[in-house]
Amino acid sequence: MSHDLGSYPFRGADLASGWHPFQVPPDLSRRTCWVFDLDGTLTVPVHDFDAIRRELGLPPGQPILEQLEELDPATADRLHGRLEAIELELARNARAWPGVAELLSTLRERGARLGILTRNLGSLAEITLNEAGLATFFAVEDVLGRSDAAPKPSPEGILRLLDRWGAPPEEAVMVGDYLFDLQAGRAAGAATVLLDVGGDRPWAHLADRVVERLDVTLLEDR
Repeated sequence: MSHDLGSYPFRGADLASGWHPFQVPPDLSRRTCWVFDLDGTLTVPVHDFDAIRRELGLPPGQPILEQLEELDPATADRLHGRLEAIELELARNARAWPGVAELLSTLRERGARLGILTRNLGSLAEITLNEAGLATFFAVEDVLGRSDAAPKPSPEGILRLLDRWGAPPEEAVMVGDYLFDLQAGRAAGAATVLLDVGGDRPWAHLADRVVERLDVTLLEDR
C-alpha cells in the first residue's frame, strides 16, 4: 500500500480549523497501528522550549525547527548543532510516564504495530527510549525523527510508517500531548489521542479521546 505524499491535500488552515478527511469510529481497540510522540507523551516532559529558544538566540513564541529553516545555511547549521547537543543531554535523563509500559504491553500482546514519530532526531529518540526502558517495544526502523520525515504537523511520518506496515490510515492511531501531534494524525486520516495530564490543553476538540494516563486509553473499548 502506498500513500501519495506529494498529492496529499495538507493545508495549515484546514488543520487549524479541525478539518478531518475521514470519519473516525470511537473504538480504538480495533486499530492495529499505533504511532506515538515521545517527549511529553511516552516520557515525562523535560524540554523547556522557551529556555532552548533563549539558548539559541531565537525569538519566543515560534516553533524552533521552523525558525531555523528561515535562517541562512551557516547560521542554521551552527544552531542545529547546538540544538542537538541540548537534546542529547535531555535524552539521557528520560523517564517514562506511569502507565506507558502497561499500554504498550497490551498493544503488543494484541499484535499491534508500534511506531515513534518525533520532532527530535531519530538517533536521539533511540537514546530516549533506552533511558526510559521502552526501547524493546519499538523496532529501530519504526522510530522516525525529523531527519526521516517532514516534522509534525506534516502527516508524512505517519504515512511512511503505514506504508512500511502495509496498513491504511483507518487502522492507525496517533498519540501525543501537543497540537502538532493531533494535526498530523488528522491530516493522515488516523484517530487521535491527546495525553492531557494537567487537564489544560486547548486542543481537545482535535482528539478522538483525551486521557490523563496512557494506560486508560483502551478502557472505554473493553
